[in-house]
Amino acid sequence: MEPMLPPPPPSDPLWALTVATIYFGTFLVIGLGARLLLNRLMSQSGAPLEDVHALAGDNRPKRKVFLLGVWRTEE
Repeated sequence: MEPMLPPPPPSDPLWALTVATIYFGTFLVIGLGARLLLNRLMSQSGAPLEDVHALAGDNRPKRKVFLLGVWRTEE
């Protein structure tokens, strides 16, 4: 049984775009799905970050944290 379409040559720009779309699109779809799932779970049973910080009270010290490649100060 022969394939329906012959494979395009590797130097074809349209083929490169197709492969890149499939490769990166998969990560985007998985990330979006995870974000929507976590948002739904947190809205049902989670607590907002402001409430968690309020539980610590006024004596909670400010600290520097490293998040996603950026140093920031928590308030």
